[in-house]
Amino acid sequence: MLHERIPNLEKLVEPDRVHRFCYTDPYIFELEIKNIFEKCWIYAGHESQVKKPGDFWGFQIGRQPMVMVRGRPGEGKGAAGSKRDGAIHVLYNRCPHRGVQVCGARHGNAGDALTCSYHSWRFKYDGTIESLPLPRGYEGTTFKDYDCNMKRASRVESYRGFVFASLATDGPSLVEWLGPAKVAFDDICDRSPVGEVEVVMNCYRVIQRSNWKFFMENQLDAVHPSVTHESTGRAASEVEFQIQRRTGDKPLHYHMLSAFTIPFDKWDTLETYGYPYGHTVLGGYMGLRPQDPDTLEHERILAKAYGEKKKEEYLTRNIHHVLVYPCLSIQSPLQQLRAIRPIAPDRTLSEIWHFRLKDVPEPIYRRSLWYYNLVNSPATMVNADDLENWQKGQWGLASQGGDWVSFHRDYGRDKTDGDTLRSTNGCSEMPMRAQFKAWLKYMTAGA
Repeated sequence: MLHERIPNLEKLVEPDRVHRFCYTDPYIFELEIKNIFEKCWIYAGHESQVKKPGDFWGFQIGRQPMVMVRGRPGEGKGAAGSKRDGAIHVLYNRCPHRGVQVCGARHGNAGDALTCSYHSWRFKYDGTIESLPLPRGYEGTTFKDYDCNMKRASRVESYRGFVFASLATDGPSLVEWLGPAKVAFDDICDRSPVGEVEVVMNCYRVIQRSNWKFFMENQLDAVHPSVTHESTGRAASEVEFQIQRRTGDKPLHYHMLSAFTIPFDKWDTLETYGYPYGHTVLGGYMGLRPQDPDTLEHERILAKAYGEKKKEEYLTRNIHHVLVYPCLSIQSPLQQLRAIRPIAPDRTLSEIWHFRLKDVPEPIYRRSLWYYNLVNSPATMVNADDLENWQKGQWGLASQGGDWVSFHRDYGRDKTDGDTLRSTNGCSEMPMRAQFKAWLKYMTAGA
C-alpha cells in the first residue's frame, strides 16, 4: 500500500527541500484533503455573490460539495452576514433523505425553499427541514431517530464581506487564523470610500494540470516573472515606449505587462513575510498610483471619506500579493482574488475573481479590469506561461530524475520576529519554506 512506503511525513520535509512525493503521491493528497482543506478555514465566497434571500453559490471544501445560501432577514443566528440583510449559511449540498444534491446548478435562487428534485423534501435557507411528502408513511418507523436537516458547516465567519467556512468543530477564529494576512481584505475594502466591494460576476474557472502547491508557491516566487514572462513583458515594453514617444504618456495597462521585465536585482529589493498558519505576503513592485485626473479624483473622494492622513495610510500600503494558505491568492491593490480547489494530485481548479470598489469613479474600476483580463484571465500569455510550467513541473516530479525539490535560495538568511519570518531578499525562497513548515504542522496535527 502507498502509505506503507511513506511511514513518516517528517522525513519528506526538510528545512530547505521537500520530497517529490509531496506533489505526486495519491495517499499524501488524500491526507491533505483530510488534514488541511477539511479542517482549515476555506474561502466560500463574497457576500455579494448571494444578495437576495434564497440566492445560493455552490463550491467545494476538500471532497465535500457545499452551498452558500443567503437567508431571510432576521433569521440565521450565528451564521455569517447581518440579520438586516439575511444571514449567510454554508451547508453540505446533500439531501438527508437519499443523498441527492439539493442545489443542482452552480448558482441561482432556490425560490421559497431549498427543494430536493428527487422526492421534494423542502428546507429553509438555513438547512432546517420545512416539509416532506407522505409524512404518514414514516409513522411507526425508525424515522424519528434520524436528523432530517441539511448538515451545516461546523463554523462560518465573514471578514469584511469575505465568507469562510470550516468543517472542523474546533480551532482558531477566522480573524485569529488570518492574523496579519487580513490586511489583504483591508487593503481591498479601504480603497472604497464606504469600505466595501462587490463581486463582478462571473468568475473565470481554469483546470490546472498540476498539484495545488505549484500555484501557491508560484505567486510569491520573485525569480520566475523575468524568465517565464519575459517575452510578454518585453513586447509590452516596446509598445509602451513607442506610445510614449508618440504621445508623451505611458499607458498604465501596458505597464501592467512591461513590469515583468524588472531585473532580478530590483525583485531582490522586495520584502516577503511568512506567518504561522502558512500565509505569506509579497511587497509591491508596480507603480499603481499615477497622477492622472481619474486617480486624483479617487484620492479626493477617499480623503473626504477618511481624512487625508487615513487616505495616505491606505494608499501607501506596500502590498502586491497576499497568500491565505492553503486556498487564496489576493492582489489587493487591483481587487483580484484567486481561489483554488484541489481535485487530484495533478489536477486543481482555480477560480479567478474580480471586485468593484463601491462608490469610486468608473475609470478606477476599468483600470483594475485591465489587469484582470491582461494578467489573470485564461486568455493571457501570462497565465498560459504559468500553466505550462506547472504542468511540466508535475511531469518532471513523476520521473525518477531526482527525489527532492529545492528551496535553498537564501536559506539561513531569513529573519525571525516572534512567530513571523521575514526574508532579507525578495528573491528568497522563504515563502515556500514557510508554506511547507505550516504544511507539515497541519498534516501531523493530532498524529
